[in-house]
Parts: sequence; structure tokens; C-alpha cells
Amino acid sequence: MKQIGHFIDGARVAGSSSRSKDIFDPNTGAVQAQVNMATPSELDAAVASAAAAQIEWGKMNPQKRSRVMFAFKEAVEAEMDSLAAMLSSEHGKVLADSRGDVMRGIDVIEFACGIPHGQKGEHTYGAGPEIDVYSMRKPLGVVAGITPFNFPAMIPMWMFGMAIATGNACILKPSEKDPSVPMRLAELFFEAGGPKGLLQCINGDKEIVDAICDHPTIKAVSFVGSSDIAQYVYSRATANGKRAQCMGGAKNHGIIMPDANMDQAVKDILGAAFGSAGERCMALPVVVPVGEGTAEKFLEKMLPAIDAMTLGTSTDPDADYGPVVTQVHKESIEANIDKAVKEGAKVLRDGRGFKLQGHEDGFFVGPTLLDNVTPDMETYHDEIFGPVLQIVRADTFEDAVRLPSEHQYGNGVAIFTQNGRAAREFADRVEVGMVGINVPIPVPVSYHSFGGWKRSAFGSANQYGMEGLRFYTKVKTVTQRWPEGETEDSAFIIPRF
Repeated sequence: MKQIGHFIDGARVAGSSSRSKDIFDPNTGAVQAQVNMATPSELDAAVASAAAAQIEWGKMNPQKRSRVMFAFKEAVEAEMDSLAAMLSSEHGKVLADSRGDVMRGIDVIEFACGIPHGQKGEHTYGAGPEIDVYSMRKPLGVVAGITPFNFPAMIPMWMFGMAIATGNACILKPSEKDPSVPMRLAELFFEAGGPKGLLQCINGDKEIVDAICDHPTIKAVSFVGSSDIAQYVYSRATANGKRAQCMGGAKNHGIIMPDANMDQAVKDILGAAFGSAGERCMALPVVVPVGEGTAEKFLEKMLPAIDAMTLGTSTDPDADYGPVVTQVHKESIEANIDKAVKEGAKVLRDGRGFKLQGHEDGFFVGPTLLDNVTPDMETYHDEIFGPVLQIVRADTFEDAVRLPSEHQYGNGVAIFTQNGRAAREFADRVEVGMVGINVPIPVPVSYHSFGGWKRSAFGSANQYGMEGLRFYTKVKTVTQRWPEGETEDSAFIIPRF
């Protein structure tokens, strides 16, 4: 059986721990590999190597760092297909989604290639009598990224791309469910000319997460995962004096106004709700039809669209989505559907117990549509993280603003309308961090930044873009004056004007 260890000091190592975890093939349910759980002593070795590599890397001029990032970008592009296949084999998302996962990571690497411009600092000439003031952005040193299973290419590159470009070394701790792509990305960075030890990949579970939060040399921690764990990591890391940006869960709403282009809204919501089996923090698991008759119009078009979907293996080019990541997660999704029914939701399409012919042991959940969901239901309150779409009916525009604004999560929201004034007011008033207007998954492009509000994010810094640059750097400000005077060994005399 394939054994996956760690990437430390520029090489793959087996790992010395006696603990390991199974990696499944979600299409078949079979165990395909085992990943070693690192020990704190292995983390110490990785951090020591990273700290040594960071000294010269941090001193290197940003243009040279940028050239390494360009080389890494080209290396990832050259391996797009193999990385996507590797990703799909462990995660279960279809190959088109996996390529998108890699591509969105490359977008951030492209932004990081422009670091000579982004990291310039500020300058004021003549801030006082013959006084100049300038600032510089210095790297923090060694930082860490803790990433989730659902985007094993994109989110690691969000983190280490910005961290390394700004002069830091990075310890990456990917999900133990699908670690192969992050391991290969670390290897590709080294092969592209990155210094040995600058990017380390350590596999592990809570034990190594705690060790990262506690390690005195690690200066910042970036995390993406569930909200409870995000809050835990944020609290533990900041208690140890570290910077932390910790992104949590979501329950994104899609508001459909009566004047919406219903054909487009249904097409967009179908992909946003069920794409990648709903295992996205930017999925759209709640739809809110507004006004009398809007829900019926939506259902008239959505039900046949769901019926026409194809559920298949991750390598099936005709599949709309594939299996979920593990049997445990499949059972959790189906248990939430059970709970929603007990709470009074009406099941219009039921994905429980779905079996794919020839892959009966795979982790498949069929597309599920629940109507008559109300805000007091626990399944509306919690994140299901699967191919389940809930309908919460609203009477007015004010309800459409209130529902996502009062929810515990505030990651993303979308509104479908042809009324510019309504869209503008909604975007201004809704208490959510990212808003889409006729855009179902409002993930900002790489030169903006990603981040939610409320229990969707802990810490004041967003991911990537200029927010990411600021998170991974600290400002040093210099105030200088060169008073007039001469010394015996002056080589020249400054003329008076």
C-alpha cells in the first residue's frame, strides 16, 4: 500500500510516527494509501530548516523572489492534468472541478509574482525640515498554513504563495484526507528553484495543529476549515502571540427577486448548490425566493434541472459531480437530511441511499432539494457541506436582507435581480463579507481578497490580494535627517543653493 510521509528540508521523508490514517478512493470506498501523522519533533526539524532557509530568502531582492514564483507557476501549469487526476482520486470531485481548483491557486501565484510592486512601501520627502519618512514591509519569518480537504490545491497556494513571495518560509499542514497534491506542490516549488527548506509539508492531525499554534518560532497561522476549529486555532495561536487569520464555515444564501431571469438563476444555483458535491465554503445551499409565486416559478424549472443531473465517478467527463470525500461525511450529510425531515422540511428530491452502478461502495449522495425550511430549524442554522439545497420562502425584500444578515455565518451571498437599485441597496445593507449580484459564487479575483464575516472568519485579515500581503509582513518606518556638517575625511562638500 502507498505510504505518504512528509516533505522536509527539500526531500520526501517517511515519517517516524507509529500513527497513520487511511486515504480512501471516494469512488469505490477502498483504502488507497496511508498518511503518516507527524510528531512534534518532526515539526521542530521542519521549522529549524525553514528558519535557516528564510534568512537569505528574506534578504533576497523581491525581483529574484518573483522569478522563482514565475518558475513555480510554469511548473504547476505543466503538471495541470496530473495534479487534477491526483486531486480527484483522493477528493472525489470531477476532473473539471479539480482543474479549476488548481487554476484558482495559480491565479494567486500570478498575483504573488508581482510582489516587487506590492511590497514597495511608502515614502514622504520633506515630512519636516530636511526630514524624510519611509516605510518598508519586512517578512515575519516562519509562518504556517493549515488547509482543508475541499480545495487541496487552491487554498495551499493562497497561503504559501503570498507568504513565500513576501520573504517568509512556510510550514504547510494539509488535510490528512487528501494530502498528495499539497505534497507535490511543495516538491514542485523546490524543483522550480525554491531554496531547500523554504516550503515544508507536514502531515498530521490535531496533535500537529496544536504544536504549530504553540511553536515559538512560527509567527503567523493561516487556517481554513470549520468554524469551531477556526475559532479554536485562532484562540490558541493568538494566545501564543501569533498573528492568525482563520476562515470558518458558511451557509450562503441565494436571493431570487420576482424580476430575476429565472432560467439564468436556476442554471447558476444548480451549479453553485451541487457542484463539487456541495463541499465548498462558497457553495449556495440556501435559496430564498421572494414574493408570491417566485418559489413556484423556481421549482417549475429547478426540479427538471435536478432530474437531468448526472452523478458519476470523478473521472466521468459527463458527470455533474462525483462522490463526497469519506463514508463518515456521507453519513453526516444523510443524517442532516433525516433531521431536516423531522424538523418539518418537505423533501422534493431525496439523495439518501444513492448507489452508483458498479460503484456501490462509493461515497455518493444524490442531489437533495428541501422545501418549507424555516430559520428556526437546526439544519438551516448549521452547515451541511453536501449536495443539499434548502428553500426558505420570503415575503419581502426586507426578509431577503434579514435572513443572511441574521445568520451565524456571513461568508457569501448572492442576489438575482434585474433591478439595479435593489441590488445596490442589498449589497450595501446585507451583513455578509462577499456579495454576488447575478453571480452565484462571489469568490473575488486574486488581486482583491477573500474573507467572510461573523463566524465565517476569525481575525482581521483576509486571504490573498493586498490583505494577504499585509498579513504576512510587518511595517518598519524610518524617519531620517542628515544635518549639515563636515568631517575631516569628507570626500566631497555639498554645495549650497
